[in-house]
Amino acid sequence: MAVLKAAADSISMDKLKALTSVPEHDSKLTDSTALKFSDKEISKMPKTFRKEFRTQGCTCHVRKRKSGVDTWNYEIRYRRNGYNIAASANNLEEAKQKFIKKLNHVEKYGKQIKENRIPTTFQEFSDYFFETYYKRKVVAYSYKVTLNRFNKNLRPIFKSMPLKNITGFMCQKLLDEVCTQGKTKTAIELKATLNNIFKMAIRHGIIQSNPIDIVFIENHASEHGKALTKEQEKLLLTSTKDTPFQLMFAVGLYTGMRPNEYSSAKIEGDFIVAINSKRKNGKVEYKRIPIIPMLKPYLENVKELKFYVINRIREKLHTILPQNRLYDLRTTFYTRCQECGVAEVARNEFVGHSLGVLGDTYTDLSDEFLLKEGAKLNW
Repeated sequence: MAVLKAAADSISMDKLKALTSVPEHDSKLTDSTALKFSDKEISKMPKTFRKEFRTQGCTCHVRKRKSGVDTWNYEIRYRRNGYNIAASANNLEEAKQKFIKKLNHVEKYGKQIKENRIPTTFQEFSDYFFETYYKRKVVAYSYKVTLNRFNKNLRPIFKSMPLKNITGFMCQKLLDEVCTQGKTKTAIELKATLNNIFKMAIRHGIIQSNPIDIVFIENHASEHGKALTKEQEKLLLTSTKDTPFQLMFAVGLYTGMRPNEYSSAKIEGDFIVAINSKRKNGKVEYKRIPIIPMLKPYLENVKELKFYVINRIREKLHTILPQNRLYDLRTTFYTRCQECGVAEVARNEFVGHSLGVLGDTYTDLSDEFLLKEGAKLNW
């Protein structure tokens, strides 16, 4: 069996600091950088690989990617000799430990994914599916959420079980257990993920039928959030006065953006412009939301929008409105559009809803029209 090779030389402290710290103004991804392992780290590798890492002098590569306003993600990847090994985390040390753990998995199970071979076990084929297909189909945020859900709920259950050995009964039992925890929506999302994985396995000729075809989950009424009352709206903004949260909540309330769109939002003249996160197949589309009368007072002397990470904003909201969630700000905006008589076509433009194939193709709303409709939002 071919083995991985990495360097024995330890990375210098200066280089480590360079990899793990990022200037505040640097918002671009860094290039892939050669990464070496220390003797102590090599000693944690499986015996089969340890000698090679010490003697051959090959290195892996680490790539630093922006993952939030003030956070970065580090991906360590080895692509050589037909191998494609990757591990990532939000700090370099954790990424290195995950990478070493994957080496130990190879030593124990001998189930390494080679670029010229389609894997036939659940865990390995799922990794192949996510990296090769799913990542290209959905936006980055959706990819991250689905992968995290998969890692938490599915990977530990099926592990490296051959795909052909997974039955509908196993899947039904797993999803029933999720439902009994009161997580029916999660169960439906997991079912959809499994369905996509098994359908892809059928197309590759690995299995003949889809186990999910005989799995049943009761219908779940999707929660799209509930609008805040005007009293709650006022409480949210007055409770955060003189803090950065006030502007964040004001923008959320008065633009209707999805929480995962906050980080792309910027001010352009009389508009807030943000990437529409619901566009798929790699297409980047921007939506324009007028700076409505309710938002203008909060943007005085503001040139740039800066948001904390979503979880921090969500936690702050819960301390003020424990019964509400962050997505309710979007629902509130949509509701106000209806109450104030905003034209449907403008409302859909503001919130980033599709107008349908023909609508998206032939509709190009003028700034004057959008500003006119946005002016109605004053209560």
